[in-house]
Amino acid sequence: MKKIKYIACLLSLAVVSGCDSILDKGPLDSFTNDNFWTGEGNISGYANAFYEQFLGYGNGNGYGDFYFKTLSDDQAGMSFAKWTYPDNAPSTSATWKNGWIEVRRANIMLENVPTVASLDEATKNHWLGVARLMRAWQYYHLVRMYGNLPWIDKALNINDEGEIYGNREDRDMVMDKVLEDLDFAVTNIKDIPSKTTWSRSLANAMKAEVCLYEGTFRKYRKNEDGQQAPDATGAARYLTACKEACLAVMSKGYKLNTSYQGNYNSTDLSSNPEMILYKAYKEGLLMHSTIDYTCSSTQISGMSKNAFESYLFKDGKPMALTSLNKSDEAPFQYGHLSLKAILAVRDKRLAQTIDTVLLYNGRGFTRFNTGMESTSSTGYGVAKYDNEAIPEGFRSQSGKNYTHAPLFWLSVIYLNYAEACAELGNITQDDLDKSINLLKDRAGLPHLNPIVGFSDPANNHGVSDLIWEIRRERRCELMFDNDNRYWDLIRWHQLDKLDTTKYPDIILGANVANDMDGCEANKVGKYIDGSKDGSRIYDKKHYLYPIPTGQIALNPQLAPNNPGW
Repeated sequence: MKKIKYIACLLSLAVVSGCDSILDKGPLDSFTNDNFWTGEGNISGYANAFYEQFLGYGNGNGYGDFYFKTLSDDQAGMSFAKWTYPDNAPSTSATWKNGWIEVRRANIMLENVPTVASLDEATKNHWLGVARLMRAWQYYHLVRMYGNLPWIDKALNINDEGEIYGNREDRDMVMDKVLEDLDFAVTNIKDIPSKTTWSRSLANAMKAEVCLYEGTFRKYRKNEDGQQAPDATGAARYLTACKEACLAVMSKGYKLNTSYQGNYNSTDLSSNPEMILYKAYKEGLLMHSTIDYTCSSTQISGMSKNAFESYLFKDGKPMALTSLNKSDEAPFQYGHLSLKAILAVRDKRLAQTIDTVLLYNGRGFTRFNTGMESTSSTGYGVAKYDNEAIPEGFRSQSGKNYTHAPLFWLSVIYLNYAEACAELGNITQDDLDKSINLLKDRAGLPHLNPIVGFSDPANNHGVSDLIWEIRRERRCELMFDNDNRYWDLIRWHQLDKLDTTKYPDIILGANVANDMDGCEANKVGKYIDGSKDGSRIYDKKHYLYPIPTGQIALNPQLAPNNPGW
């Protein structure tokens, strides 16, 4: 294993960026010779490096993919979340560099697996499927960030100047190559029931995500915003592929976990029927800090007023239309503003996501016996990841948390399936009943019908009532998960909804009107102001990241930069 890690580390130095430090190195084939590619054990060990792309809750004191992605309308960060690149293009970018490292890793595997004579064809194709799956996964992330890109399908060396200094290909062509890789993967990766390694269900789950993104992106993009014109034919092709991939997963016997929060705060996901792939942590071996970072004395990034109001009431209606008590004024009880009565009439997921009291400057909340008080930038705490059954010492210290992290799971498949069906325009009651209505059952909400029966005045996406409600369901089910909300707004062409000057409730927090003397947080009227005196103004250039200027200097074929940069 040490040898595998050493080789993977050396291979990671070879980036396709064309930088001088790489061109100065010797041939890289000395690290992928016949002495290494000799059997399935070495191939499996090499492929283990791909798992590092799935951060889960992070490692040690590092951040993970849950809660920490605050550039959205779901959270107001403990420090104001600006655009990833607010003004100018950077000269370098780890995101750009690391993406190409992973593409190269996959290409090296693709070139060498066929040379292993001891493998039968099915086993070779399994590992080729894994490599193509991860090449597709990495290109998917690169394309959604940077748009047009070079398509690299071999492990480059210093003599491949044509490819090293190649031009950017049309992003649609690149994504069609990605789909070819995904199709190969779902056909050839072994159909095994594992939740901790490569399986056909995992490949289909990843394919479903990629295809939903691409299908909706092609449907909603706008030429006037520096993108291509909508592509209805291409959109339908990808949405159909998403639907088929979801059905493949749904046929494998996965079931929803009884507890929504149990997907996020469990110390053992091995028996959770919802998991397709999860990341295991273990006390004393591999731990994380997500619980501590959402409970500590450092102010956390709380849920926004906009996100809070997106949760339906128990009658299935939004705030503007419900017949239930819609007041958001929390009563003062036992030294805190209590949310219990407010949460009692809402979607059950809300009470499993935030604390039952408001916590803010002047009214901190003590979750541990240590006396450490937590506060939130918006007043709404984050309880989703905490597990009170774990000893406090493993909850309240960074690098000591050992709850498992979901990576791919069934509820996301249900969301993807319903959205793909709705976007294709052929959704039926059966489609809803076998997907997101199962999520609504767990959330204690009435079922959704193709004819919704009401129109939410908050619908500002310009879409049908049904698609709006499906998008709402996705938002609430995946609250704080990964970077889903940001990229959903990108693919729906709704990035302008992150403009704080036009949509101020995305940085407002809880109603603290009933705290007459203890609130030290800044307020706008009755509501906590989570803006940190910052603002975020939409510019269409933010639909794409800029290519690092240093890379364009090394390879002028990458020019021009993305629109607006």
